[in-house]
Amino acid sequence: QVRLVESGGGLVQAGGSLNLSCVISGRILARNGMGWFRQPPGKEREFVASIRWSSGSAKYGDSVKGRFTISSDNDRNTVYLQMNSLKSEDTAVYYCAAARPWYTGNGYVNPNEYDTWGRGTQVTVSS
Repeated sequence: QVRLVESGGGLVQAGGSLNLSCVISGRILARNGMGWFRQPPGKEREFVASIRWSSGSAKYGDSVKGRFTISSDNDRNTVYLQMNSLKSEDTAVYYCAAARPWYTGNGYVNPNEYDTWGRGTQVTVSS
């Protein structure tokens, strides 16, 4: 069974940076993609970024393009989300997710492409 644990959230001023980590444990074979989603207060969960383990190719939500960077360390079974130039609208609980086994994905931008989620880490950006 795969387990995901996020860390790195916190309180930061607008314009600042945070680096989130997601450590993956368990049987991750055939999990071709990983993603980050977020859920702002009172809103639905939204796509932030995804990455393919094999190629490192990444996709980003429109609201974070140019500011956030997703990366992976295959040796450490860890996925990162570097967040720069943070805005108050980035305030949310950020979730790490693992794609369904053997699923090749369509960019891994939809929550239904994932079957395993972490508990989330809170990011609060003060203006």
